[in-house]
Amino acid sequence: MNEAVTDGAAKADYTAAAMSLPPSPPSRPAPRPAASLAASQAVAPAGDGGPLLSVVIPAHDEASNLPTLVEEVAAALRPLAASLNASWEVIVVDDASGDHTPAALRGVATAVPELRVLRHRRQSGQSAGLLTGIRAARGVWIATLDGDGQNDPADIPALWRALQAVPVGARPLALIAGHRTARRDSAIRRLSSRMANGVRRRILQDDTPDTGCGLKLFARDAFMALPHFDHMHRFLPALVQRAGGQSHSVPVNHRPRGGGRSHYGIANRLWVGIVDLMGVAWLLRRQRLPGPIEEMNRSENRP
Repeated sequence: MNEAVTDGAAKADYTAAAMSLPPSPPSRPAPRPAASLAASQAVAPAGDGGPLLSVVIPAHDEASNLPTLVEEVAAALRPLAASLNASWEVIVVDDASGDHTPAALRGVATAVPELRVLRHRRQSGQSAGLLTGIRAARGVWIATLDGDGQNDPADIPALWRALQAVPVGARPLALIAGHRTARRDSAIRRLSSRMANGVRRRILQDDTPDTGCGLKLFARDAFMALPHFDHMHRFLPALVQRAGGQSHSVPVNHRPRGGGRSHYGIANRLWVGIVDLMGVAWLLRRQRLPGPIEEMNRSENRP
């Protein structure tokens, strides 16, 4: 695993100014502790007046898919946010695309003023793109989507409902993960995914049928407390469980790629994945959770 992404890939230079998008609201205040997240029951607007939910989409050379995807996010979240009396935002992290992604996003910014765009100056990968977007996010909760359009934003409300079914005290460390029950990929990609998921589940015991699905929902603070490394997005359920949380899978839609080409193949999935899998297994073995922590009451008599 490449631990350098913690400060290395995450330091990949990015800028929103280059996109000439509408100005963003003020910076997000310091994260709230987990206890206050639980007390909010995950349905009240953020106490600081910021968004309740931030949708983060890392993307590289997805100009043909991003405008429609951003509009679909808006169509899914506007009624959900209205029902919760809350605000939302969508953040696209352009991972140094070489196509016309900036122009494509400028074209949709007027119709979706909730859109924010960050751009890496150097290509750094999907995990770095997620970390950049989540660090910049102002929402209490984070939903993630792949930039190729195969994840359906219309499933985000279903993930939100699944989160509300989690006991209040467990929500700050909960991960709601999409499960693509009907894959719309080539036979070789479906086969390689089944093999990878089977090996991962046996080794990590994460009880998650589809960690490769980009559609996920979790607390921002919980994600920021995880170890960050290249390709970490493939192991989020195991990492959340390592931190004492639980993952819950929800069946979601899966669509054919609308345009462009896939950036992943057997070579850059299999061999890198094996190395990362061994590294995550080591992390799981090294974790020691202290359980409930008590603070000494100064008024009590000392023994």
